[in-house]
Amino acid sequence: MSTKESKKSGLDTAGRRAEAIEFLLGRINYERTAMVPYGRRQLKLDRMRQLLNRLGNPDAGIPIVHVAGTKGKGSTAAMIATMLHAAGYETGLFSSPHLDRIEERFAVNGMPCEGEELVALVEELRPVVQAMDRELAGEDTSLGPTYFELTTAIALMHFARRKVDVAVLEVGLGGRLDSTNVCQPAVTLITSISLDHTKQLGTTLPEIAAEKAGIIKPGVPVLCGHMDKAPRQVIAEIAKQHGCRMLAAGSDFRHRYRPRLLSSNLLTDDLLADNQETLGRMDFDGDFAEEHLRLTGLPLRLLGEHQAANAALAIATIAELRRQGWSISTAAIHQALAKLSLPGRFEIVSRRPTVVLDVAHNVASAEALVEVFDSSFSGENRILLLAATQDKDVRGIVRVLMPHFGRVVVTQYRENPRAVPTGELGQMVREELGRLGPAETGDRVYERDLPIDAWQLVQELATSEQLICITGSFFIVAELRPEVLGGERNTL
Repeated sequence: MSTKESKKSGLDTAGRRAEAIEFLLGRINYERTAMVPYGRRQLKLDRMRQLLNRLGNPDAGIPIVHVAGTKGKGSTAAMIATMLHAAGYETGLFSSPHLDRIEERFAVNGMPCEGEELVALVEELRPVVQAMDRELAGEDTSLGPTYFELTTAIALMHFARRKVDVAVLEVGLGGRLDSTNVCQPAVTLITSISLDHTKQLGTTLPEIAAEKAGIIKPGVPVLCGHMDKAPRQVIAEIAKQHGCRMLAAGSDFRHRYRPRLLSSNLLTDDLLADNQETLGRMDFDGDFAEEHLRLTGLPLRLLGEHQAANAALAIATIAELRRQGWSISTAAIHQALAKLSLPGRFEIVSRRPTVVLDVAHNVASAEALVEVFDSSFSGENRILLLAATQDKDVRGIVRVLMPHFGRVVVTQYRENPRAVPTGELGQMVREELGRLGPAETGDRVYERDLPIDAWQLVQELATSEQLICITGSFFIVAELRPEVLGGERNTL
């Protein structure tokens, strides 16, 4: 093929991808609406089942690990998938949302789906969806398959085409009515329970636990991460009703995290590249039917006690899969934890000054973020770039973060209508700082409506020895990460 023909082919592929993306974004997309509903009218499992049935049930025969939870489910799912791949299995991972390109949601062996593959999958999907639209609601697509339902279907179609040995599916919202809940898993996980999406899932931990536990299937083993007694009891009761074995962190398996104390001037290029396993280690101990598993000195490339807890749950899941006959060595566990890094999960992207990106978006994840600062970093004067989402406990997030930062620049992300307005967020920050002490807040809080302007200001304020943290929402990290890394963002 000539250079001219290659360029034309590339343009054609880009155009077809743009059309495919336009089709998907033309669906109801609750990730980009100001209010996220959660009810049988909007989220219908029978609609998802019908969609998969018309597609030939691509999930049939694929062993599935199903992961729900308030926080930690994305990291835990990625850890499990990486361990399975390290053990030699062709492994699919469905996750959401994405930071850069939608193809990130559909990964096989750690590699996102290719653009041409996405186009082919959407072209196969489109006539089925259009037929369902006509039958369900005429020209009104509000009752047809949603954006997230279509991405779930695409993931399963992609995994079937790639003939994966196993797939790890991360729940999008809740569990009971989530589109992934049509699967028949080999094992089910609930990583954690904390207050988030309270308008959709309930205002108490037991209510939220009941929604998350909606993914439990008869006879399928259930693993639980660390959580309060009340939600754990709810999950245990539902597991018992379904005749499921349940393994819980703190009773059936345990871990100990050993962080390394760092400072900005100790962060070298090697640590920011391929040698981050030296930043933390963990020990694991668990009792699993025929096996007592004890692992010491496991390297963790992901920072934080919360990531060690996620790793413990992932290891326990691997132990359960080994009990079911899967061949997964201890070396595979070790290799996966030493290798895995996740964009936006306390991601250290530069030094002098140190810049950290973290997608913390609720109170529990904000607490995990500051725990990493306290355990792994000395107390340099830190600068926060903050944006938040309207349906979160924003005041709670601000209350957790403010004691740990000397200066704060607030902004609002541009690509989603759920952003808290800059002025409103700035007022919350000032009120919290005022509550903490009588010091003047005028030279500590800055407002910039555009994220790029906020990032520019942060760079002007920071010295080479300081630490900058960009957090508060998945969306602000998605918008600013390319700017911080010095590249262009591949939108959608």
